[in-house]
Amino acid sequence: MSVQNKFLKQKSVGVIGVPFSGGQPRDGVDQGPLKIIEFGLLDQLKELDWQVKFDGHRDYSLMQPASDPPVGKLLNARYVSAVTESVASSVSAHLKEGSLALTLGGDHSIALGTVSGTMAVHPDAGLIWVDAHADINTPETTESGNIHGCPVSFLLGIAGQLKEFGWVKPCLTPDRLVYIGLRDVDAGEKKILREHGIKAFSMHEVDKYGISKVVEMAIEHVSPNRSRPIHLSFDVDALDPTVAPSTGTPVRGGLTFREGHYICEAIHETGCLVSMDLMEVNPSLEDDQAVFQTVTIGCSLVRCAMGETLL
Repeated sequence: MSVQNKFLKQKSVGVIGVPFSGGQPRDGVDQGPLKIIEFGLLDQLKELDWQVKFDGHRDYSLMQPASDPPVGKLLNARYVSAVTESVASSVSAHLKEGSLALTLGGDHSIALGTVSGTMAVHPDAGLIWVDAHADINTPETTESGNIHGCPVSFLLGIAGQLKEFGWVKPCLTPDRLVYIGLRDVDAGEKKILREHGIKAFSMHEVDKYGISKVVEMAIEHVSPNRSRPIHLSFDVDALDPTVAPSTGTPVRGGLTFREGHYICEAIHETGCLVSMDLMEVNPSLEDDQAVFQTVTIGCSLVRCAMGETLL
């Protein structure tokens, strides 16, 4: 069954490859988008009757400053800021043309750019964040200083004023944010979630209600009666490591293969998806079989969000 998307002008998708790893310390996650494209994602989307626009992978290493000392605890702040500002422009350009924006990462700090780009065009959009981690640490609460654990705090405007991120505008409100799959949340992040009344479905709720009910409640929260556009930010570590092993911060007890795919299928069925991120595929981790498993699952998650069905 084909679903009409009420927020797109045509069935076209702009694919943005972001081979970037500066938001965290492990090498290899920058190879994720290259591997996903190598595995044939563009042709797979064309087979689903999408018009595909892909301008190739940008070399973001050219944006790396010669000197990038810590800003408080934050590492690589200037580099992350430059890359994410560029990504925001790429996302908003595709959305302004009426296309869906699909961003392939790369580490999850990139979502600082993708969500900003979405909200610049669709300021009322809802954000569904599928992840083992909340990524809502502030520059004060972060223990590691790795910005892939902080993007949501910047988007909400609770990260404080940092001149290095002067381009970032608070563009998200707690009522337009929902999490699915959380199971490794820092104490400071739990406090932030409670204080701001942010809707979060941890793996406890997935076990309690089942994935169908959780996704139904999540969608209704950010897009009541399917009234708002949706941005889906999907970190593959939301899936259990037995399902998607090649990722930098795996946490056991995650989503099953089908639970992950059901989320994408259900979001497609809303007809509201305007922007999607697939993040944290790291082909340098684990063996070739694990890499094949993780990359192929990444491709199939995207296909489900873009309309592939089992029947």
